[in-house]
Amino acid sequence: MVLDCAIIGGGPAGLTAGLYTTRGGLENVTMFEKGMPGGQIMNSSEIENYPGVTGEISGMDLMIPWPQQCQKFGLKHEMADITRVSKNGDIFTIHKEDGSTTDAHSVILGTGSHPRRAGFTGEDEFFGRGVSTCATCDGFFYKGKEVAVIGGGDTALEETLHLAKICAKVYLVHRRDTFRAAPNTIERIKRTENIELVLNSVPDEVYGDNMGVTGLRVKNNNGELRDIEIPGVFTFVGNDVNNQTLIQEDGSFLCDMNKAGEVIVDISMSTSVAGLYATGDMRIAAPKQVVSAAGDGAVAALQVISYVDEKLNA
Repeated sequence: MVLDCAIIGGGPAGLTAGLYTTRGGLENVTMFEKGMPGGQIMNSSEIENYPGVTGEISGMDLMIPWPQQCQKFGLKHEMADITRVSKNGDIFTIHKEDGSTTDAHSVILGTGSHPRRAGFTGEDEFFGRGVSTCATCDGFFYKGKEVAVIGGGDTALEETLHLAKICAKVYLVHRRDTFRAAPNTIERIKRTENIELVLNSVPDEVYGDNMGVTGLRVKNNNGELRDIEIPGVFTFVGNDVNNQTLIQEDGSFLCDMNKAGEVIVDISMSTSVAGLYATGDMRIAAPKQVVSAAGDGAVAALQVISYVDEKLNA
């Protein structure tokens, strides 16, 4: 059986695409997600800017109802790791890690992104042993202790505020003296007594012993070094696109990409390949917000409905 649509990725974009395609009349739609649906936002400790949701809510609490709603209209979820998407003629082939394949008339990509490494000495060596990219996952281990956060965007500041509720003190290390975050978030940071701003500084080295991290050395714009004795370092310095499924056997990409590895799409989420759509964090100019990813999924799904209908009834 050839699927009407294969959705790769189970984050906000993929789930919304699944909701709209199935509710819109497509009967054979499968969402491929190797783990629990919900996406990277599941790791966020607090969501304040999702429309209609008031009060404090975690990313996990926000996303839990989404799969059930989608499956109500017939969306199927297959737990599979997709290694590649290829196209032969008018049919796409979905290649799975176990060697099996599934064919589809159309594909919606929503594989998102993953946290970027900051690139300082010791980061890789101590990753998972004191260096983390998830405050929600690992913050509890540092209850009552001091930690550092690297970054200056919305995510870095929001996770700093979360850690400040758990930890004795949080050092916020940022390479500039201004932040790239929402003004109200910045004000909250400045008002929180157990957050120390370490500005115009970058991480030089994280160091430790067999047990894990024992300190972070930072360097300011004047080249001066400062050692901060802490057992935990959290990095939030952006994300890299998960575009591996688009890499073909000859090393080329299935569709047009920009230099940053993001998928080039038009306003309808269409790529350079007919029937292939890209949504959420992996597309060009992505705002990297849950509500935007969900909107992308809806737009792509509406395009798929028209594309498949025209293709099967031509």
